[in-house]
Amino acid sequence: MNLFELTCTLVNTDSVTGNERACGLLLRNYLSECGFSVTMIPVEGDRSNIFATHGRPKVVLSTHMDTVPPFFPSTEDEEFIYGRGSCDAKGILAAQVEAAKRLRAEGVGDFGLLFLVGEETLSDGAHAANEASPGCRYMINGEPTENKLAIGSKGILRVGIRARGRMAHSAYPHLGESAIDKLLDVLNELRAMPLPVDPVLGPATLNIGLISGGREANVVPDEAHADVLIRTVNGTEELRDNIRRMLDGRCEYEFIRETPAIKMAAVDGFETDRVAFATDLPNLTRWGQPLLLGPGSINVAHTDHECVRKADLIRAVDLYCRLVRDLKAKIED
Repeated sequence: MNLFELTCTLVNTDSVTGNERACGLLLRNYLSECGFSVTMIPVEGDRSNIFATHGRPKVVLSTHMDTVPPFFPSTEDEEFIYGRGSCDAKGILAAQVEAAKRLRAEGVGDFGLLFLVGEETLSDGAHAANEASPGCRYMINGEPTENKLAIGSKGILRVGIRARGRMAHSAYPHLGESAIDKLLDVLNELRAMPLPVDPVLGPATLNIGLISGGREANVVPDEAHADVLIRTVNGTEELRDNIRRMLDGRCEYEFIRETPAIKMAAVDGFETDRVAFATDLPNLTRWGQPLLLGPGSINVAHTDHECVRKADLIRAVDLYCRLVRDLKAKIED
């Protein structure tokens, strides 16, 4: 398969998080046919990461094979490939495979490919992979950075908040206690909370992404829930303390997930940028110095019009090959 055929084949293989098995088997078989040594790293149930090597890997190209829902298959025209995962991150995956095939054909050795499950939710694939590191020196992670080398990536702090009240007939609200009112008060205070600013990553941001509660319009609600996600730019100890002070004694809360912000080095000759999204890299600390680069725009990822430009895929192959060569040369100096 060529670059575009592989991209479409991957997009047409449903791998919404939790359902990555078929995509993993496809990659295992294809990479084996291409001459790579392939290992499956078990994660959970029938889900596995795919680790392909050529020699003893000092540099590893990596991205994820899972996608957000819903699945929809590929279409294409002269300029773009469309479909779920085309941008995030199956086009990237195909470009990394194509780069690996080219490097191998040119006699370059000691590199690998790592394709992960679970990136879109809890990064369970990355956590499992971190326990199976081969001791490589560099990891080039692929996410849609518009083919720029990211020098920083924001982190995530997700907070679940639950307010409890007392039910009553809405005609007699004084007999009850509205959980929704309590939750709204807390959320408004969170929205007004000062957030840190980093000179590289810029300001932290807060999004109230999920909210639910109540039983009927004529019932004073006894329960309400919200999930808040903060895009962090540095350590979160002070931020957590502020949230605790705000919520203690008023609502139940839980810090559901944290992925740290991360800063990365530039490489001579590569255009740089910074990104606001989080990646698997903070959970892959045993895989060497991190770098982040990939084709596509994050602005169309997770949308119903997700797509990747074919010319950007072609350029990504060249950039990945060049980056692997440059990093290997740095190791050998």
